[in-house]
Amino acid sequence: MKRRIVLGVTGGIAAYKACLLLRLFTEAGHDVRVVPTAAALEFVGAPTWAALSGHPVATTVWDDAHEVPHVRIGQQAELVVVAPATADLLARAAHGLANDLLTNVLLTARCPVLLAPAMHTEMWTNAATAANVATLRARGVHVLDPSSGRLTGADTGPGRLPEPEQIAAAALALLADPHPDSDFASAADQGDLAGRRVVVSAGGTREPLDPVRFLGNRSSGRQGVALARVAAARGAKVTLVAGAVEVPVPDGVDVVQVGSALEMREAVFVASASADVVVMAAAVADFRPAEIAEYKIKKADHSDDAPIVRLIRNPDILAELVARRPPGQIVVGFAAETGDETGGVLEHARAKLARKGCDLLVLNDVSAGKVFGRDDTEVTLLYPDGRQSPVPAGPKDVVAGSVWDAVVQLIG
Repeated sequence: MKRRIVLGVTGGIAAYKACLLLRLFTEAGHDVRVVPTAAALEFVGAPTWAALSGHPVATTVWDDAHEVPHVRIGQQAELVVVAPATADLLARAAHGLANDLLTNVLLTARCPVLLAPAMHTEMWTNAATAANVATLRARGVHVLDPSSGRLTGADTGPGRLPEPEQIAAAALALLADPHPDSDFASAADQGDLAGRRVVVSAGGTREPLDPVRFLGNRSSGRQGVALARVAAARGAKVTLVAGAVEVPVPDGVDVVQVGSALEMREAVFVASASADVVVMAAAVADFRPAEIAEYKIKKADHSDDAPIVRLIRNPDILAELVARRPPGQIVVGFAAETGDETGGVLEHARAKLARKGCDLLVLNDVSAGKVFGRDDTEVTLLYPDGRQSPVPAGPKDVVAGSVWDAVVQLIG
């Protein structure tokens, strides 16, 4: 469903990241109006916002004054997101000032408001900023905690803008639950996965041949990381069992790093013992070398001979999870499939679902490298009763949201 989102952008160096956040919102099908402050326009110009959003950009209360933008924009919004939100913006919002278009929008909005702070560590930890954040949260404004990492220049510490995907996940969770309870809890506390314990596996496994080499696969881990990030934004307590992943792991998630399939098996079994939902999005190797060389395998200079590697089968983690799961636990599998002479992609996925016995199977058609390493994907959800539900192509965070929607229905 298309929703009306206002994206406020303030004058921080992280303003450029709001361009990606805007893209995530528009690719999810939403209508986005950008309201930059005068300082934000020093970093990213109005033509950029207009081109990315498809709407003209009002920068002052005097633009199109006959339409009363300082009132109408806030009144018509279904969600207001400010990213980055500087210390100055937090102070003005906390004190109810209305000295530019964005603060007027915040005062007139009657929808959920999400602020994503970004500033230097000293500013974030200052008592005045802490008091302003507490005031805003007490009023029901959702204020994300900033990430910790590299800031402007050589500085590092808390104050970094959360990644656009994390902000988008929190925003979409608010859209899914636009009328939170009156106790002013955070967006995650109000999500439909609040109180649930979730385990997600992500990335490929690496099966060692010798101290240097391994057998691996093309999985980037992006979809599994997105599933973990979205689940956390929707209130779940998330453990991410991460193999080889090419993207940063999300904040607010417990991470267990593993290498091989056997390591992933052990970590998943430990983490899933008390979980409500287990999602096996990792690309676990089906086979591993039967022997691991103690030393690096050398290449003979005057011979064309190559070593022969004997493979043995790895345990089927998904099937074992289903067989040993406690009552009520939901298990979701993934199938990265290509068609061959024995059947099509859907036929192979259906057969896998029947063999594994999981509650839901997420089918990825990976023919010709359609999915690996990309930020977007397209999947089909398969159910044991024969139902199937296609999920349109879109950013992996959005697809993750569709998977969790299906899981929530299964939980009942």
